[in-house]
Amino acid sequence: MLNNSLQTPRLLLRPWRDSDLAPYAALNADPEVMRHFPALLSREESAAQAARIRAKLDAQGWGLWAVEVKGGPAFIGFVGLAVPGFEASFMPATEIGWRLARSAWGQGYASEAARAALGFGFAQLGLEAIVSFTAVGNLRSRAVMERIGLQNSGQDFDHPRVPAGSPLRRQVLYRLNRSAWPSEVSLARP
Repeated sequence: MLNNSLQTPRLLLRPWRDSDLAPYAALNADPEVMRHFPALLSREESAAQAARIRAKLDAQGWGLWAVEVKGGPAFIGFVGLAVPGFEASFMPATEIGWRLARSAWGQGYASEAARAALGFGFAQLGLEAIVSFTAVGNLRSRAVMERIGLQNSGQDFDHPRVPAGSPLRRQVLYRLNRSAWPSEVSLARP
């Protein structure tokens, strides 16, 4: 880790900048990007969320990094690690997550950045396991989870922050134990 950043062959996972706020607000206002979240975020809600993400990253030196394409777009979304702020049967745990602009989909960026974050979590933080979860119907995110080595834990759960009756409430939980993480992993593989 250099200056709270991680690098892959194509990407820089870095601290957030003020210039990231407008593209982050656009991403959070895109109905397709936010399809598996309870609601779109307003510009103000997006800025408040970014401020919380930045503060956590600054305080602990890791978190949800802004993702920049080397020689390309300066901000395509975020990828990183976080501790979920709710109670569930699998807690305590550290989660890997991502949210990328639609223009960045289908290029392997989520998998590439997530592998770097997994490596950081296991090698630098010494985590024993990393989880990820999403709405059962979010097949794109589930495919990323599988590409980066996470496996369906069979522990589906109802997300306590999603309203009862919402089709997004039921979540699927994936997990990767450090013992299953290859110590020499190619970050270039999409």
